[in-house]
Amino acid sequence: MLEDVATDAELIERELRKAEISYTAKRVETREDFLKGLKEFAPDLILSDYSLPHFDGMTALVLTKEFAPTVPFIIITGSLSEDTAVECIKSGAADYVIKENLVRVGPAVRSALEKKKTMEDKDRAEAALRRQTEELARSNKELEQFAYVASHDLQEPLRKIITFGDRLKTRCAETLDDTGRDYLHRMQHAALRMRQLVDGLLQYASVGAKEEPFQAVNLDILVHEVLVDLEVSIMKSKASVEVEKLPTVSGDSIQLRQLFQNLVTNAIKFCKKGQSPYVRIKGRDLKNGFVEMSVEDNGIGFDEKHVERIFMPFQRLHHLEEFEGMGMGLTICHRIVQRHGGQIVVKSTPGKGSTFFITLPLANKPEGS
Repeated sequence: MLEDVATDAELIERELRKAEISYTAKRVETREDFLKGLKEFAPDLILSDYSLPHFDGMTALVLTKEFAPTVPFIIITGSLSEDTAVECIKSGAADYVIKENLVRVGPAVRSALEKKKTMEDKDRAEAALRRQTEELARSNKELEQFAYVASHDLQEPLRKIITFGDRLKTRCAETLDDTGRDYLHRMQHAALRMRQLVDGLLQYASVGAKEEPFQAVNLDILVHEVLVDLEVSIMKSKASVEVEKLPTVSGDSIQLRQLFQNLVTNAIKFCKKGQSPYVRIKGRDLKNGFVEMSVEDNGIGFDEKHVERIFMPFQRLHHLEEFEGMGMGLTICHRIVQRHGGQIVVKSTPGKGSTFFITLPLANKPEGS
């Protein structure tokens, strides 16, 4: 309590007792005693007169914000203009009370302490969340590194299984009976499938393991290059691909190339029998620092009750005999978009195609977006 008049301090304490607030008080009058009290008494709350002979409440408020920023500070004064009161609140005071109306001391103190407790609880919760987030990020990073190393190390034994299976088939096929050839075929098929799964895991892990700094990426150029890479698949399937004017975004060009290559490949692959695939790619500015890209196709579509499942690793909605693949393409797309701070969602109707919507950050996001 910063108060030079002892009788005023007694009146304030009487109001605290009437409000049934349990407290221990220390009264100081000078700057030196005030600073000493902040350090040694470690107050939960400060009640301060606005004007003292050799000190003032506003200076005390500034010192409190410097040395004890979480401690509520309430001005209690004999007279205070409206402008001065507003200045105190703007400077960080929790409240102010006129001495002629000391009945407000109890409610003001109780309210300030409740707000302090709420802020402390919030700070503790945020600190705990930060720790959990950091721990999760560390754990995810370790998991990504493990997946990358494990899948990379699995490549060599798989290559040997496939290679020696091919040699066995070439050199010993005539000496094997039908059952032996069937076993050999199944072994080779399983090994090739395993290699696909390992490749998918390696690609997924590499999204986090080989991150490049973001830069301006012209999607017009990038998507054109993707279509050039897929030229054989496009011609073979007689697909039509329409691309509207696309924006320049901020991102990792290698991963964005993989994103659009996966989406276009899926659009071509999951087409209806007897119908040529049609793919349309366009974008629009969301006016919030992001753009929305859409990749629309006329393929087989799917029931939207499976919408979450399609982004999960190794999940397939169709038998391998119908459509080849390892079930990792959309999982990788989801991971890439997440890394760019965006979102990927899909709208689909069975037999009528699918449209994937992807939000990506503009290369030059507006300030404050």
